[in-house]
Amino acid sequence: MASTVYFARLKAGSADESAVTRVRKLFDEAQFGTLIEADALTAIKLHVGERGNDSHLRPEFVRQVVERVKASGGKPFVTDANTLYSGSRHNAVDHLATALEHGFDYAVLGAPFIISDGLVGDHYGDVRIDKKHFDTVKIAGDVVSAQSMIVMTHFKAHGLAGFGGAIKNLGMGCAPIAGKMDQHKGMSPIVNEEGCSACGVCVEICPRSAITIEEGVSRINRDLCVGCGECMMACATSSIGFDWKNDLPQFMEMLTEYAFGATVGKRVGYLNFLLQITPDCDCVPWSDAPIVPDVGILASTDPVAIDAASLDLVNQQQGLPGTRLVNNLQPGQDKFKGVWGQTQGSIQITYGEEIGLGTSSYELVEL
Repeated sequence: MASTVYFARLKAGSADESAVTRVRKLFDEAQFGTLIEADALTAIKLHVGERGNDSHLRPEFVRQVVERVKASGGKPFVTDANTLYSGSRHNAVDHLATALEHGFDYAVLGAPFIISDGLVGDHYGDVRIDKKHFDTVKIAGDVVSAQSMIVMTHFKAHGLAGFGGAIKNLGMGCAPIAGKMDQHKGMSPIVNEEGCSACGVCVEICPRSAITIEEGVSRINRDLCVGCGECMMACATSSIGFDWKNDLPQFMEMLTEYAFGATVGKRVGYLNFLLQITPDCDCVPWSDAPIVPDVGILASTDPVAIDAASLDLVNQQQGLPGTRLVNNLQPGQDKFKGVWGQTQGSIQITYGEEIGLGTSSYELVEL
């Protein structure tokens, strides 16, 4: 049976058609209020963006959801987990400071911002899922404790996952550092020594100090490497990559199993924002030019269906010239493969359906 995905375009000419008004309407149309019981601690899961990134989700959109959760009788808190890589969100102190700089404070949100896996990413619970790769997964402790959750996602491209949507926001975003390491197991970066300029950027960015410069090229210590891919995305000469054919499918399946684990025991609603669809994740400390025009906002109670609909809507767009989208610019072509050619983002959808996370079949209802 197809899942319903509600869709609001961005064309507006009055206050009733503003983006913030559409967020409230989507919340109501998708009946998210029925997911929230009286006094239910309700996580609003999002990504505040790395310091320097400006394409992250807007705090004023989050405020609309906070107010709707309160009106439904819930007790909302806004949340994210710390990052595996070293950056401005690797621990709760830096993460909270970044969130405040980006406008995610109580005065704007109307709810507290809480780092769900604790000060240094070691607050989590083991959730049983009994899937192909994991019997149990590690989920951030405050996500585990929440009775309900609204997942708000900036839909964009991603160098490993192909695209970052609701499934990735669940799987990687709700995992503590140890859980993120679980998902990256098996992803072993490879250095093309002929292309390496020994610039040292990969050495500086590696969160586990697994890279050194030796004899004029980068060397990766396999015992220390956690496969996060930060070196690949930072490499100016594109000299670091993966064994995409063999390693990537397993990573994608592991990520999707973690997404399943994040939903266990709670009612969840999803909002995907197809705005400023950038070629990189919001984890990078910049925001490159969007690869397609803004599309709109979607809502559903099915993470697989909302990501499938989001992917289809993005691919229907005409690619924007002069951006990092150099291939697949025509409507109907895969935009994310046009940026990251080796990725296989659709595995999130096909495997998510296989393990019972949701269905790829959807009915798009436009408001």
